[in-house]
Amino acid sequence: MTTMQLELPMAPLRQPEPAGPDEARSIQERFEAFHELNPWILDHLEALTADCVTRGLSRVGIGMLFEVLRWQYGRATLGEPWRLNNNFRSRYVRRMLERHPEWVSLFEIRALREAIK
Repeated sequence: MTTMQLELPMAPLRQPEPAGPDEARSIQERFEAFHELNPWILDHLEALTADCVTRGLSRVGIGMLFEVLRWQYGRATLGEPWRLNNNFRSRYVRRMLERHPEWVSLFEIRALREAIK
């Protein structure tokens, strides 16, 4: 089996500005801002998922995909600060399923909770 190695972006990643006390944003709002600044993350998560499908996996965990992405990115850019917020996992799965409805059986989807700001 062939393992797919993605080319990671060479431009420095920009992180969204943290919400100040006067402008507390929801997780969804923070996700949208982060995704706008880092659209390549969705592409890489999709490529990792497609690789899992090719390997014959019937279930895929977004946590595993996040950790693989963190590992790949960390190897490619030593010394660069970067964070991939775990609160965005469910948003990335939903975004992937919008684009790839054939993957609906791969991921477990739960109701969104907006308790954490």
